[in-house]
Amino acid sequence: MQKRLYKKVLAAATAKKYYIIFALCLSVKLNYMDKSIEMNPNLLVRFLQKPAAQFTRADIVRYCRENNVEFLNFHYCGWDGKLKTLGFVINSLEHLENILQAGERVDGSSLFPFIEAGKSDLYVIPRYKTAFVNPFAQVPTVDLLCSFFDRDGNPFESSPQYILHKAHAEFQKVTGLKMETMGELEYYVIADAEELYQTPDQKGYHESAPFNKFYDLRIEAMKLIAQCGGLIKYGHSEVGNFTQDGKIYEQNEIEFLPTDIEDAADQLVIAKWAMRQLAYQYGVTLTFAPKITVGKAGSGMHVHCKFTKDGKTATVRNGELTDEAKKAIAGFMAAGTSLPAFGNPHPLSFMRLVPHQEAPTSLCWSFSNRSALVRVPLGWLKKMDMSAKCNPLEQPDDKDFSSKQTFEWRASDGFADMYLLMAALCCAARHGFEIPNGLEIAEKTFVGLGVNIHDASNKALQESLEQLPGCCVEAAKELAKDREIYTSRGVFSDNIVDYFIKYLNDFHDESLRSQLSGEKLLKFVEENINNG
Repeated sequence: MQKRLYKKVLAAATAKKYYIIFALCLSVKLNYMDKSIEMNPNLLVRFLQKPAAQFTRADIVRYCRENNVEFLNFHYCGWDGKLKTLGFVINSLEHLENILQAGERVDGSSLFPFIEAGKSDLYVIPRYKTAFVNPFAQVPTVDLLCSFFDRDGNPFESSPQYILHKAHAEFQKVTGLKMETMGELEYYVIADAEELYQTPDQKGYHESAPFNKFYDLRIEAMKLIAQCGGLIKYGHSEVGNFTQDGKIYEQNEIEFLPTDIEDAADQLVIAKWAMRQLAYQYGVTLTFAPKITVGKAGSGMHVHCKFTKDGKTATVRNGELTDEAKKAIAGFMAAGTSLPAFGNPHPLSFMRLVPHQEAPTSLCWSFSNRSALVRVPLGWLKKMDMSAKCNPLEQPDDKDFSSKQTFEWRASDGFADMYLLMAALCCAARHGFEIPNGLEIAEKTFVGLGVNIHDASNKALQESLEQLPGCCVEAAKELAKDREIYTSRGVFSDNIVDYFIKYLNDFHDESLRSQLSGEKLLKFVEENINNG
């Protein structure tokens, strides 16, 4: 609407030689574009002067032609959650256009273990809005994420990315809301220990360089992820910090901004790909392993959620959490024991979910409480301009920041498939709207502000709450019990749920936690350090 009005006014001004109006129109347009485009780190966005969501095939072609792009990479996730790459040399303009429109075929049986070799061919078709300039390539290269299609030209139903798409579509049908999420991606960097400027054990939270040894790696990672289209909020060092056997283990975190849940998953898989490439260049190991050793901070992948309707927040209203948000939280509680099947798909995942490590073990939610499964973090609900209070030259402003409010699922970790995790959370949130007693469940599972569930004084409270699974086998049992939450409305197929149940059961990890300690645990971590 705004664009059409601008064009009409501009045409009228030009026809009648109202050059002052023309200049004003141009100024308005430039100001509008400055806010949405200027300073955007994605080179395609800046070159094309449009948001990535508006990219067309013609846009990608124009960028490649005018910037001497020589290579094109397709990316997609297989069943292991890692980003795969298919590379093309651009031979001609026609070749480029054909690749972008027709895609390419791949061996699906090598990407998805449940596909029979005799029916293995799949198409990979690029999604133009995901295009970015590859920051690691030695020659000009454009990369795109792809979707899978079957031999009939239909979306491949079992693709994790398409499962997420179905989950979000069904959520919107039921609720009328759009779901936005953001990830908190925690990781350890492992390298040779240094003697200078050591940080005390488990005291690394928000430490600065030189005590934070991998500040430069984190900053460069944030820059590169942003260039690849990731919406970065901030980065910092985390609590986890220790030395062992001549190695330093340093925990860091990169946090994203809320965006459409499908885009959020795309950004996280690109981020993990970029971070590993960068670590390889630095000559260090970077791992998303949920647990490195007993007694040290584990790494999670907390997911913040919020809802919007018609571009406005539906998470809070008049300074209070909405019923819609409470129903979604109720869905998380109702599906709380089965969600780890998708969010914590490895024995190391459950070694993190122990008391006194800022990791949840009980099905409950609270405000600003890091021992709860779902936390409603501090928001900007009170209309006060704190900036004006600490900057006397600024005039107080009543700008509303309540749209920043989220609620946070705290159990999941970086070993999860980002698409399946987001899809499962979407199904659980929708479930909270479908059950008749959603608000009642939300009220029943709420614990007060400042209540440490793991404190000895709250033993009775903890015993009254349902507990998260303690291993993969238990998670598989809970998934079988809650199967309908995920298969309803055709989101997850039965064969996918069955495959996941078998995958989890095959770990046989019922007593693994008690068996792993010291060197045994470190060896197990080393064997699985590159999962996810």
